Amino acid sequence: MEEREISIPVTRGAIRGDLAVPEKAKGVVLFAHGSGSSRFSPRNRQVAGFFQKSGLATLLVDLLTEEEAAEDQRTQKLRFDMDLLSGHLISATAWLREEPQTSDLLLGCIGSSTGAALALIAAAAKPETVSAIVSRGGRPDLAVDRLSQVKAPTLLIVGGADHQVLELNRMAMERLPCEKKLEIVPGASHLFGEPGTLEVASRLAAEWFIRHLGR
Repeated sequence: MEEREISIPVTRGAIRGDLAVPEKAKGVVLFAHGSGSSRFSPRNRQVAGFFQKSGLATLLVDLLTEEEAAEDQRTQKLRFDMDLLSGHLISATAWLREEPQTSDLLLGCIGSSTGAALALIAAAAKPETVSAIVSRGGRPDLAVDRLSQVKAPTLLIVGGADHQVLELNRMAMERLPCEKKLEIVPGASHLFGEPGTLEVASRLAAEWFIRHLGR
């Protein structure tokens, strides 16, 4: 299986991503990284590798164009522009629906930190496109106004030691009207840096996606 770099047109240029499609893929998962991160995030790469071995296609994308990323390096403002970032994520979902390798696969989104809110916003905007969501150490509260519109089955994975974010996820659970589940990884902090905890989160996420995207 080869990974290839792709380019997705957006309003002001293009965003770049890395697409990997295993043979007989069971679905495709789009990654929404947290603020200040990129498609080269080591943790997202590790999770994507686990997904690929589980038979899921993956698309990791930079949510800013090169020009926007340069501006963000100076101002650190665009990384928190939820409208801009979710718009780019929605463009990525549209690209996956047109791409021959993935057009017939059901699509899921996984987001970490602020990226979880972007995944939920995209799912609320495109209920016919996004079929499952996973939040890993996410901030679904940042999409609080959209939670009632989410129809896709949603899994919230939170570290047991990430107390503040765990409470925010519990509050979000109450607002989500869709099929939903909260999984707590014992001993894990916000970034799942403790030995074995990211592997546990990856397995939980892969099982959720295979259940809801697999045919």
